[in-house]
Amino acid sequence: MKKILFAIVAAALVSTQAMAQDEKNEQRRERKFDKTEMVKHRTDETVSRYNLSDKQAKQLLELNTKYADKMGPRGPRPGGHHGRPGVGRPPMPPADAQAQRPEPPMDDSKMKERRAEMEKAMKEYDAELQKIMTADQYKSYQEDQKKMRERVHRPRRIE
Repeated sequence: MKKILFAIVAAALVSTQAMAQDEKNEQRRERKFDKTEMVKHRTDETVSRYNLSDKQAKQLLELNTKYADKMGPRGPRPGGHHGRPGVGRPPMPPADAQAQRPEPPMDDSKMKERRAEMEKAMKEYDAELQKIMTADQYKSYQEDQKKMRERVHRPRRIE
């Protein structure tokens, strides 16, 4: 009798924990930032990471606002788990969108053109950022960027 009661209690605990996790994930998915919040968040992260002054923070906020549309988003990609495509389940389309067809993927020339635009924007951003930061701050920023690029382009382990 005690074993059965213990099993029921354990099952109830596990199921409530699973439901709580689902609610947390749903809240994260529903939470959407507008562009100004994302720019402010990116600026605050950089200010705290590189110990920027108030004057530098103000200049950086202006710079990030200027380049918000030119550069791609940072962080997890929509539909992918932490930016890794193919991991996790893709989001379900809305009920009214069932009849709509998805956009065809970009061809190589459009992708190359988009990549070239983004690289140009990044170079311009970095040049203006270098004017805002001190030499030590900018050097630390460059090292972090290099590490991030290496992490992104590292071949994945197959398990």
